[in-house]
This record gives sequence, C-alpha cells and structure tokens, in this order.
Amino acid sequence: MTEPLPTAWLLAATGILLALSVIVSRLSRRTGIPAVLVFLVIGMLAGSEGPGRLLFEDYRLTFRLGTAALAMILFDGGLNTSWRTLRNVLVPAGLLATVGVAITALLVAVGARMLGFQWSMAMLLGAVVASTDAAAVFSVLRGSGVAVRRRIASTLEVESGFNDPLAVVLTIALTGIVAGTSHSIGGAIGDAVVQLVIGAVLGLLIGFGGRKVLARINLTAGGLYPVLTLATAMIAFGLPTLVHGSGFLGVYLAGMVIGNGQPPHRADLLRVHDFIAWASQILMFLTLGLLVFPSRLAGVALFGLAIALWLIFIARPVAVAVCLAPFGYARREIALIGWVGLRGAVPIILATYPVLMHVEGAQLIFNIVFFVVVVSVLLQGTTARWVTHALGLAEMSVPPPAAVLEIVSRQKLTGELISYFIGPEAAVAGIPASEIPLPAGTAIVLVVRGPQLLPAEGLVIEAGDHVHLVVQRCAKNEIALMFGQREEG
Repeated sequence: MTEPLPTAWLLAATGILLALSVIVSRLSRRTGIPAVLVFLVIGMLAGSEGPGRLLFEDYRLTFRLGTAALAMILFDGGLNTSWRTLRNVLVPAGLLATVGVAITALLVAVGARMLGFQWSMAMLLGAVVASTDAAAVFSVLRGSGVAVRRRIASTLEVESGFNDPLAVVLTIALTGIVAGTSHSIGGAIGDAVVQLVIGAVLGLLIGFGGRKVLARINLTAGGLYPVLTLATAMIAFGLPTLVHGSGFLGVYLAGMVIGNGQPPHRADLLRVHDFIAWASQILMFLTLGLLVFPSRLAGVALFGLAIALWLIFIARPVAVAVCLAPFGYARREIALIGWVGLRGAVPIILATYPVLMHVEGAQLIFNIVFFVVVVSVLLQGTTARWVTHALGLAEMSVPPPAAVLEIVSRQKLTGELISYFIGPEAAVAGIPASEIPLPAGTAIVLVVRGPQLLPAEGLVIEAGDHVHLVVQRCAKNEIALMFGQREEG
C-alpha cells in the first residue's frame, strides 16, 4: 500500500496551501494588497527555496494548468458581464484589447532595447507583458473594495476579457521568430485577426446553443445545471482552439451569452462558477509561485524594475491615451484606466512558452516577467483605491445586505425578484410602503434593515434599506426611478 501515500501527501499539501491562501486573503481588503499577490507569495514560500521546500519546476504542467484556470476565470467574467455593459464600451475596450496591446508591446520592446536587449528578444518580452490580466483586474475591481465608476470598471473588465488572444498570438509568433521556425510579423498579425474572428463566432454559437439547452432541458437535480455550464465552458474554449481560433475569446463570449439569458437556477450557477473562478485563481498563482526560484530573481532585479516602471508609467498610459482619445473619456478617467491595467498570471504563463520551446534566453525572460508582475500588482494594485479617490472617480459603495432573498426556478418566469438599495436621494425614502404607487403586477416582498427582516405592510421605507420587489419587465424603468440603485444579484 505504498502507492496511495504520494497521492495523500499531494492532497494534504494542496489542501494546506488552499486553506492558508483563503485565510490570508482577508488581508487584501484591509491592506489593499491584491489577493493574487498573496497567493503568489504563498506559492513562493512553499517552493523549492522557501520554508516549504516543495520541489517543482514543471513548466509544461504550469502552462496547461494556467491555461485551463484562465479559461474558467474568463467564463465567470463573461457570466457577470451584461450586454448593456458590453454595448456601452465595446469599441473603446476592443481597441485597448487589440491596438492597445500592440502599442504596449512595441513601447516595452523599445524600453528593453534601450537596456541592451536584442530587438527579437525585446519584442518577445513586450508581447509577453502586453496584456492586462483578467484575474488581477477582477480581483482589484470586485474583491478589494474599490468602487469605480461603472463606465471605467466596464472598460477595464471587457478589455481584460478580450486582450489575451492577441498577446497569445504575438508571443507564439515571436517565439517562433526567435527560435528560427517562423519569419513574418505580418503573418502573425493576420493570424491574430483570424483567431479572433473564429473565437468570436464559435464562442457566440456555443453560448447561444448552451443557452437554448439550459432553457429547454429539465434536469432532475439542481446541481446538474452547473455541470452543464461547466461543460459548455470547456467546449467554448477547446473547440475554437482546435480549429485555430481564440479559445480565450470564445469562452468569455459564451459565458456572456449564457449569463444574459436568465438560465434556470441562475443564482446557484453564479455561485458555483464564482467558486470555480476563485479556486482556479488560487491554484494558478500558487503554482506560478512554486515555479519561481527567488535566487534567480536577484540577477534581474534592476532590469525587471526598469521594465516594470517603463511599462507602468510610459507604455500603458500612452497606449490607453491613444486608444481612448476619440471616445470622450476625461483625462482623469484615462489616467485611472491606465493605472489599473494590472499584469498578473497571463504574462507569467506566456513566459513559460519560450522556455518550453527551448528558446535561448527564455529563462531570463521568465524571471524578468515575474519581477514585472510582482511590481505591477504591488504598486498598482495596492494604490488603486487611493488613486481612484484622488482622481475623484470613486462611487458610493453599497453596503451588502444582511440577508438575500432569491427565487429558484427551472423555468423562465414573466417577472423578476429585484433588490434595490435605498439611498437618501431615492424618491421612496421616508414614504410608507402602502402609499408608494407601484405599477400593476409589482409588489414589495421584503425589506432588509440591518439584521432585521421586515414585512412591507405598515412600514416606512428608510434610507439604507434593501428592498426586494417582484417586478414585471415592462415596469423596470419606472421602478428604478422610484427606488434608485439596483443591486447586482
């Protein structure tokens, strides 16, 4: 019975690291340090040169695990992105995800060249760090208490969901050029366009197909619906990739289509995929931390710091300013979007590809990229809240209710249960619930006031209440005028 021992040891070690990551992540909201950096540091401490002494140097496994984890994170991001959000920022965010990535890659390459890198290696380094990271951006915007104006948050989230494909294609193409297996930058750009188109088309088709199946199928257990959406996410990433398309774009769009289709057990689905995304994020950053040898970073510290500062203060701001100039963004909005463009797991995962292809100097690139990511997350992530307030772009953060009311249904219903936070400016603040002129088919179901659950009958609605209403679709705009800010469910 010796075979189970390595498996038991692996499960125990993984469990300890996961539990420690979750517990320590509480520091994120208190200190402003992004949770992804906490996970990365724990991985380093558990690694070969840390107290944990876990020997790990498997770049191929890291690349595969990171790719799968990123697909799950993007699917969850798509589930939580509304069509209205996409429609409002599609063109500017799309430019940031394409032209912005190219400009950033070029400017980082110029900076690396000034530090003595050959042009081919400088361009490869630029491509690897060119895209913002969905996990890091989502973590800062949703998990660290930063309340950013909706237009800015939407631009950043959609950009981070869309910009991985071009960075992936450029990295693979430039790796081939450095290795001598391919020769054309123009061909790489054309290849990127083809991959984006294929990924978008297949992602939308798979998403609409999955949405129809979810709406029509009647499963015996509610727990089977997340299995079906998880399967859809796997197909939406895998199929486009197999036919030379962008699986990252495909899985993000598929998630968006399903999330906007009001699937059965929607609240449960969102919770399950939120868990999958967080678990993927933790495992991905822990693994990347295990892969790092701190002793190897000392020799690239100056290069890494110089590239990181050039990226943060020159390359990213210039790319954002060029892409957003035609769309009426204020200067301070452009400044904040430039500042919150964090680097994270994606550049580190992409940096493993040249190592796998045995490119000369690839280990140097990997170590520099890791240093750049740490500086980016530490400097930009920890100051995001302060910069947002300093630029006057913070919005009031709605306090979470002590209780949430949900309706679980396997069928698409004619009405919705919607929660509104009552601010001081809301039209219904200070008015008895019985005197509020509600449209036909609309009713106040429950009021959450602090730790109290209160029936609406005979109650005066107060600022700070969380009010749950059954609302017909045709009455949503009218209700919003009376009750104010809808809470995201």
